[in-house]
Amino acid sequence: MNTVKSTYSKWGMIIAILSLMLLAACGGNGGKESSGEDSKGYSVKHAMGTTEVKSAKRVVVLTNEGTEAVLAMGIKPVGAVKSWLGDPWYDHIKDDMKGVEVVGDESQVNLEKIASLKPDLIIGNKMRQEKIYDQLNKIAPTVFSEDLRGNWKHNFELYSKALNKEKEGNKVISDYDQRVKQISEKAGDNLNKEISIVRFMPGVSRIYLTNTFSGVILDQLGFKRPKVESKDDFVAEVTKEQIPQMDGDELFYFTYEAGDGGATKQEKEWTNDPLWKNLNAVKKGNVHKVSDAIWNTAGGVKAANLMLDDIEKYLVK
Repeated sequence: MNTVKSTYSKWGMIIAILSLMLLAACGGNGGKESSGEDSKGYSVKHAMGTTEVKSAKRVVVLTNEGTEAVLAMGIKPVGAVKSWLGDPWYDHIKDDMKGVEVVGDESQVNLEKIASLKPDLIIGNKMRQEKIYDQLNKIAPTVFSEDLRGNWKHNFELYSKALNKEKEGNKVISDYDQRVKQISEKAGDNLNKEISIVRFMPGVSRIYLTNTFSGVILDQLGFKRPKVESKDDFVAEVTKEQIPQMDGDELFYFTYEAGDGGATKQEKEWTNDPLWKNLNAVKKGNVHKVSDAIWNTAGGVKAANLMLDDIEKYLVK
């Protein structure tokens, strides 16, 4: 009997040792499932240096264009900054953003809210959040794009690396580029038209130049711009006396109405001005009011494709 007990005891010790060895080999992850991505991780070079990312399953996004990029690559963020227009999301993404927590806006993010979401990756922007980068990086690995100017593709490519979704990201870019090529070919002689872009804000009117979201897209398509708008720059604030400078063959304008009526008032005042009514584009019926979110504010891949819809509608035969 004692011999049998001794034999059982030895086998028990052997099984226990083998179990411990197996746990050690698996990394001892406390019972959580682990993927190759989680255990190995990957490095991402970005505007603030190099960051080691272990996982991109719970993502918080701190720019509007970043949110569109993440969605386009098949990931719903756990948290995101609110859209500049909408309550809290732009109309064109609100269905995809159901259940996503608001973490402030681009200019003022809520660190406590972000921490409460327990993200494993934060995507932000140096231009917007450089001062709080270290605080964000203590919450979770944080990757920053450099700026928020015209070419959304630069940031998109960085985000695809941060998400470890370069294959999916390349497909999104390829599909977009193909669409640009097709629209450009369909536009034909219309590419010789000069396209003017104007924005109305409370008490402010701006001409949008080439290094803007809409400016870059028009350039990619091959459209021309009026001489004043052909500068490789962002925007130019203008007075009513400068309205004649807006006289492209086609004029697109958008109004940033945040809810107090100020931008709408500016739009009505300018579009009823005799100088505006004397523009060739106005007299020929070639003026088009379009969405500020789509043509300017959202700044991401989903908005870019919707802007292409507008271009097809107004400028392609």
